[in-house]
Amino acid sequence: MDLNFRELRADEIDCRPATITAAGISLLLYKDARVDMDILDETVGPMNWQREHLRDNANCKVGIWDEEKKQWVWKEDTGTESNTEKEKGLASDSFKRACFNWGIGRELYTAPFIWITNKQANIEEAGLNAKGKMTYATKDKFYVSTIEITNKKITSLTIVNQKTGEVVFEYKLKDYDDKIGKAHLEIIKNLKIDPDKAKEVLQKFGYEKSSDIKKKDFAKVFTELKEVANET
Repeated sequence: MDLNFRELRADEIDCRPATITAAGISLLLYKDARVDMDILDETVGPMNWQREHLRDNANCKVGIWDEEKKQWVWKEDTGTESNTEKEKGLASDSFKRACFNWGIGRELYTAPFIWITNKQANIEEAGLNAKGKMTYATKDKFYVSTIEITNKKITSLTIVNQKTGEVVFEYKLKDYDDKIGKAHLEIIKNLKIDPDKAKEVLQKFGYEKSSDIKKKDFAKVFTELKEVANET
């Protein structure tokens, strides 16, 4: 069985806020379960794939019929609950992750760190959290306007604010070969982390100071710095 699932189109990719601060919003790219079903239907045929849920929907197995071997080939993964409709969300997430195992939409894992500044989106205070820190929210929606994928790797990406029609993020792979710029440094500065703790995180990734961070590593470093900031 030689399968070749096509790459995702721009209209099949959704944007979801990962972190919202007073300074801006970081976005994640994801696919809807219906996209996986459509691509399975068009690639192997609706009668040649099936799904099975286990452990109260926590796990999903996706099977594809191998005509040469005359047997089903299965790939499985585990999902996580969503904030709403937890049971349905868990089943959908485990299915999408199982489809990642088959290679559908795996290019999303190569997405760059996507940051939308507070000048490009309407960010509002949402109240204090359990630790007494202000949280933020936005009603703005974002969508992928254009995307280019080469060898299962995102090489170009444009994201638009649906409400304003403004292009809020543009990415070319060649632009991300150097160190992070002033905008990225400002994002880290706004986290307000204890300098010693920030240095520990940077050294973990092999950096002495924030300005040394390579753009390809920024998402990983920022995520860990944010976790440290939330602990304090």
